[in-house]
Amino acid sequence: MTTSQHRLPHSSDLRIGLLGSYGGFNIGDEAILQCVLSCLRAHRPHGHLVVFSRDAEHTRVHQPMADEVVGWEGVPQKQVTDVLSSLDLLVLGGGGILYDGEARRYLKLVRAAQVRGVRTFAYAVGAGPLRETDDREALRTVLPAMDEVVVRDEESRLVLEEVGVERDLVVTADPALLLPPEPFTAEMMRQEGVPADARLVGMSVREAGRATEKLDEGDYHALLADVADFLVRRLDAHVVFMPMERHDVRHAHAVLSRMTAPDRGRILHSAYTPGQVLGLMSHLDLVVGMRLHFLMFAALSGLPVLPLPYAGKVFDFARRLGAPALVGVAREQVGLLLAEVDRLWDEFPQRRADLHARVQHLQELARETCARCGALLDDMDAGDVAADDAVVPAAPQTLHRLGSEPQGGALHDHGAGQEV
Repeated sequence: MTTSQHRLPHSSDLRIGLLGSYGGFNIGDEAILQCVLSCLRAHRPHGHLVVFSRDAEHTRVHQPMADEVVGWEGVPQKQVTDVLSSLDLLVLGGGGILYDGEARRYLKLVRAAQVRGVRTFAYAVGAGPLRETDDREALRTVLPAMDEVVVRDEESRLVLEEVGVERDLVVTADPALLLPPEPFTAEMMRQEGVPADARLVGMSVREAGRATEKLDEGDYHALLADVADFLVRRLDAHVVFMPMERHDVRHAHAVLSRMTAPDRGRILHSAYTPGQVLGLMSHLDLVVGMRLHFLMFAALSGLPVLPLPYAGKVFDFARRLGAPALVGVAREQVGLLLAEVDRLWDEFPQRRADLHARVQHLQELARETCARCGALLDDMDAGDVAADDAVVPAAPQTLHRLGSEPQGGALHDHGAGQEV
């Protein structure tokens, strides 16, 4: 028996927290959460999984693998720190959460967990852009104290090194590469007004990023409309716009309104799970888009993919796929963009096997993140067993004091009174 006043975690009762951009704001982030929960559940079937969510009710409804959901925005800090104090491990990520204005918010909670003695693990996170002093300082302070930091792409590693993070950084791949598909049925297609017997091109648009910063919004939408019209003419196709988060709907409507063949476009309006969006890919013939996870789902489904640039994570993913990696787009360069679409379609039959091999490699890297997190959990268990074996039996009065405490108490007394 141990004389420690802290609960000793074992594989059957580990409390593991997950912190990321969760709560239904983005289909890609929800796909990541589902995959990270699946990983943790596989390693610790009886563990207690706690998700810190930006919309707790959404997560409770849509993520059944979570045992507990805690809202962490707009709530008293003590409520959050009490839950942090009860954890054995806090998993940060995955996904692109370490960027200006947001990195410091997430790392504030990670630091609060660290000072309470909670182990911390960064699960295939994305980083950048990072120009703000407070965010950069938080990264230099908190990341070196984590048990392990795994990033999802080379771009993120380079960003963190430039910030001055001094520690080993492991590069793997996005957790959502392991998402299982769900059916996107013929009835769903009918309800959305998408023809069942036509060639279909998927398109994902969002607000313009840094790669299109020289375009005003009207020119940007007109450029994408030119691409959509070209796809209609070149492939005799219908274009299916898939919003990956709520703000995408406005941009999809703006592009559709500028098409010369708007009757050949459809915007999906119903809410779908990440697995259903992945299932939608089985109906498509080609994908052009900006959202990382829409492109990722297409690659998983073996489709030709043309990424439209807006952020480093898309450049990096295009490079790893061997897909065209456009540096930027301008209104006068629309011809070059259309030529890339044309070449992609013509050359894809010869590239299909290469794409399949590249996706399989990325999936193996995504599994590596899960294995590394599992190894940390095993190490935690092994350390507790060693601690149990090394403890000298307590004096009778100490045993009596411990026996008077509630069984299975969950709080680590590591400065629980401190604020996040």
